[in-house]
Amino acid sequence: MSDMIKIDSDGKVNFNNNVDYCVGTGRLGLALTEEYLKELKYVQDMIGFSFIRGHGLFSDDISIYHEYEEDGETKVEYNYTYIDRIFDSYLKLGIRPYLELGFMPEQLASGTQTIFYWKGNTTPPKDYKKWTDMVIALLQHLMDRYGDEVATWPIEVWNEPNLAGFWYEADMDEYFKLFKETFYAIKKFDSRFMVGGPAICGVKDAEWIEGFLKLCKKEGIRPDRITRHHYTVDFPERIGHYDYSTLEDSEMRFDNLKSTRDIVDSFEEYRGLPIHLTEFSTSYTPKGVIHDTNINAAYLARQLSRLGDVNEAYSYWTFGDVFEEQGVPDSLFHGGFGMVAAGNIPKPTFWTFYFYKQLKLFGSDCVYRDDNSVIVKNDKGFSGIIWNIDEEDIERQYSFDLDPSSEYTLIKKIVDESTCNPLKLWHDMGEPAYPTDDEIEMIKSGANPLVSSSVVAGKSGAEVSFEVKKHGVVYFTLTKRNYTPDRGYDYDKVISFH
Repeated sequence: MSDMIKIDSDGKVNFNNNVDYCVGTGRLGLALTEEYLKELKYVQDMIGFSFIRGHGLFSDDISIYHEYEEDGETKVEYNYTYIDRIFDSYLKLGIRPYLELGFMPEQLASGTQTIFYWKGNTTPPKDYKKWTDMVIALLQHLMDRYGDEVATWPIEVWNEPNLAGFWYEADMDEYFKLFKETFYAIKKFDSRFMVGGPAICGVKDAEWIEGFLKLCKKEGIRPDRITRHHYTVDFPERIGHYDYSTLEDSEMRFDNLKSTRDIVDSFEEYRGLPIHLTEFSTSYTPKGVIHDTNINAAYLARQLSRLGDVNEAYSYWTFGDVFEEQGVPDSLFHGGFGMVAAGNIPKPTFWTFYFYKQLKLFGSDCVYRDDNSVIVKNDKGFSGIIWNIDEEDIERQYSFDLDPSSEYTLIKKIVDESTCNPLKLWHDMGEPAYPTDDEIEMIKSGANPLVSSSVVAGKSGAEVSFEVKKHGVVYFTLTKRNYTPDRGYDYDKVISFH
């Protein structure tokens, strides 16, 4: 039996729930496919993110940049056919681009280094003027097409330049040149645009953040935000197609995020500058089998309760499993980054994000938060999320001060390994790599939370218990009950029949 936790209705706990600000995607060219748009529509209908960030804006499959020879002179032209089609689809689904500027068009690249199955070029431009001209021409085109709202779309210069695979030789000085030239060009074009960097991951992160800010200070540049990434597993073991990783200690990862905040705030000029986690997840590989599991959902529930403490925004990598960095997926469940699998099968992690969005819609007044739960209130009652990343089931007991003149309805939505586990159902079905429509529907039937309800008498110190099984996540609402029975309808009499 757990200790009773008293919920102070007048408590005020800092809690920045920005769960729906941004979500990640595979390369933008994938948005030209039907399955991608089906998965994104499902995510938008259920959660509704404001922005979407992905790689490959300037990669050759989008076909924006073209050089040609005329009268012995090299000239440049731009083609926006595909990017218009992609961004039109985004806006129809109520989501806007978070513009990650990369990778390098082959004709503009200074080298031949590429990354991923789809061969994004990761070398600096051979001509920085042509690079910035391309960036500004795109922004002008987008404003002509979509209007002034484009100036509110966030901009990030490149992706993970501290990794040699993403930026040739991980050259910090060369990256800063890219950032500086891009920043100056965008601000000259329209100072309303918000430009961030250095978009680093966890390798030498302190060195890169400090070095980036020193260079900005030297040049008198004030980036609009600092961007970095956040992954939380040890180096994986590869077996066949798949990567197996161990989760890192949550506190250690939160301390790492705080260290970036501390570095930024150590510069008087940049103190308080917003930090965006433009990618976060558990495993950093698209074959990371943990992504499909219930423990992923529970671990990320704790992450989402605290990511907003030192970061203005955070973007989960990614919304769906249409993703090709290491090739086309080999099977339905393959450890893909997505919170949704093919066929719009929600993974347990999807519900963690859905629950946090529901929490945000319920209310912004946080009255309680600890390592296993977060609770908010509004004028109708309370709502909260409880999680368990342990290997044993737990029971959590809370005491609420409720209006004694009212009854309350307690609704629980439960996601754990026995109630909402499409991975296990797929496994028990024989792990069909390419399931039929009927098999997809069967797996989806096991991919929804278990919903339970009860009536709680209003009183001071009303006690409510929650059993949270290992790797489980529970969302609840405890709200005033409006009881309006029809004449002659007696529920107790109805259920007493045998």
